[in-house]
Parts: sequence; C-alpha cells; structure tokens
Amino acid sequence: MQLRLEQLAAHLNKVGPSGIKPLYTVYGDEPLLAQEALDTIRAAGRVAGYTERQVHTVSGAYFDWSSLLGAGSAMSLFGDKQLIEIRIPSGKPGKDGSVALQSYCARHADDDSVLTVITLPRLDKTQTTSAWFTALDTAGVTLRCDPIERNALPLWIAQRLSAQGQQVEPGEAGQRALGFFADRVEGNLLAAHQEVAKLGLLYPRGPISLEQIEEAVVDVARFNVFKLSDAVLSGQVQRTLRMIDGLHAEGEAAVLVHWALSEEIMALHRSRAALDAGKPLPMVLREQRIWGPRERLFERVLPRLKAPNLARLVTAASTVDGIVKGLRHPQWPEDPWEALRRLALMLCRQMAPQT
Repeated sequence: MQLRLEQLAAHLNKVGPSGIKPLYTVYGDEPLLAQEALDTIRAAGRVAGYTERQVHTVSGAYFDWSSLLGAGSAMSLFGDKQLIEIRIPSGKPGKDGSVALQSYCARHADDDSVLTVITLPRLDKTQTTSAWFTALDTAGVTLRCDPIERNALPLWIAQRLSAQGQQVEPGEAGQRALGFFADRVEGNLLAAHQEVAKLGLLYPRGPISLEQIEEAVVDVARFNVFKLSDAVLSGQVQRTLRMIDGLHAEGEAAVLVHWALSEEIMALHRSRAALDAGKPLPMVLREQRIWGPRERLFERVLPRLKAPNLARLVTAASTVDGIVKGLRHPQWPEDPWEALRRLALMLCRQMAPQT
C-alpha cells in the first residue's frame, strides 16, 4: 500500500499499537525525509512493544539471505516483539534476494510479533514493478522519499516553521521571505531543516520578518546540473544564473554544464524541425524521448518557437563548446563560465513566457 510521507503520522495514530502494519518500506534519495520516516516508524514500534531490534545490511552479491529468514522466524530470547531493519543500499537484492524477500513477506504478512522496516534508495520503474517490490507493497506500507523541488520548497519551509510555532508575515512580504529562504537552501534539504531549527532557537514563537531571515539564514544551496535544464526551459533567468554560479563555485566541470544546455537546444531544434515537417506534437515528443516534467515544458514552448531562432542557438552552443575546450571566439567571452551564462540567457529569453 502506497502512502504519502505526510500521511504517515496520521496512519500510525489511526491504527494504534494494535494495528501497526507488519512491514514498512522506505525508499528514495532524500536522506532527511527517509530518516524522519524511519524515526517515526521506530517510535510507533516502541510504543507497540517492538523493543528487540536487529539490523541487516545487504552488501554485495553474497549476502546470506537464509540468516535473515531465520532471524525473522526465531523467537525473541526475552519474549519481546522484534523490530527487524533490512537495509539494501544498492536497491538491487538480486535473484536470491528477490526470492527471499517474497518468502519473507509471505511468512510475516500477518505476524504481529515482528515489525520489519526495509530501506532502499531511489528505484526506477523496473524495480518498482518487480516481483519482490510488489510483494513488499502488498504485505505492508511503502513510502517514497522524493526531493522537495524548488517550487514546493517555500510551502515546505512554511510548514516546518509552523510546526515550531513560527510563521512569516502575511501577504507578499511573507512570500518574498519564503522565496529568499528557498533560494538559500535549494537542493540541500538537510541544511534547510537545520536553518529552520536555527530560526526556532534565535527568535521567539510568532511572526518572522524578511530581515530576520536574511540575517540568520546562510547560503547553503546545492545545485544539480540536471536541474539546470528545468530552470532554463522554464525561462527562469535569475534562478538559471544563480544555478550556474553555484555550479561554478562547487567545482562542477564547465563541459558538463555546456552538455546540459546544448542537449536541450538540440532537442528543441530537432523537435521544431519535426513539427515543421508535419508530425503531430505527441509523436515528436515520443520520438525525441521527452517525457515527465520536460514533456510539459516542451509542450508549452515548442508551438511558438521559430526555427531560425533555434538555429542561432545551435550555432551559439557550438561556439561555446569550443570555448569550454580552450578555443577563443572574437565575439564571445574568453572565460568559459561567462560564455555559459550568455548561452543560458539566450536560451532563457526564448523560453520565457510571452507577455
């Protein structure tokens, strides 16, 4: 049974100690949210009497799955209920592990003497539709811990502030404060949590002003080159430039940033050419292997983009390719990062919503 993270506390309160599920699977690549979910489940388990804890970490291809099956079947020495944690850092239990997990689920689906918590990293579609993951989902509760995207970060921050009795000012001033806060912590949720906690220590319960947030919250943002594409395709100029500066400061390779920008330019150019050749938009996006959030962005901008403008972007991307590899161009900056900023701005201006 899939459950959203924000539903976990209510679920555990609703079922109570006697109704806690026998198995919980926590997966995803956001460490803070995963740790909080695990702590919540462990706390509920202690209240329900699961006081004897075992931890099994699946490392490598030669993990002894029989020992795990035996541990789940063995009675506690002291008659206590058992909490068994199974950690699979690779997210790939292998053939033997798949069989073992399915067997484990069949044995303990209705066993209230054992509470099992399984932790996994982010999983792809093949993994989430596998027999072993389906068995986990059927036998208990699965919780996915996705990163908090930039557009959802202000609300997340506001909720965290509210939980400690604080809130930003109402109206536009409060939105500016949350936006500033989000810019400072984007891509670094653990640090965001720490900055929220710091505000709780520095200021009393009640409203917090933008000036107080500016004074207290340090810039701990971390950027992913693959998220740069989303910002550029959305026409977010300031965020794009901030991300490029952040990637530069973090030591990211200029050639990788150029690759991210040029891939989007070429995809747009090929898609526009296919549209001009008479192909329908859904077919074009499918042929170009564009899906998910990128698909929605392409659907928004492609119909109004002009082939000559995209051709100029392709030429500019080729020029910047040479610059990041040490070749000069008389009409472009010598510094690779300045050239990347200029290329990103050119692309942003094409992507920006028309007024």
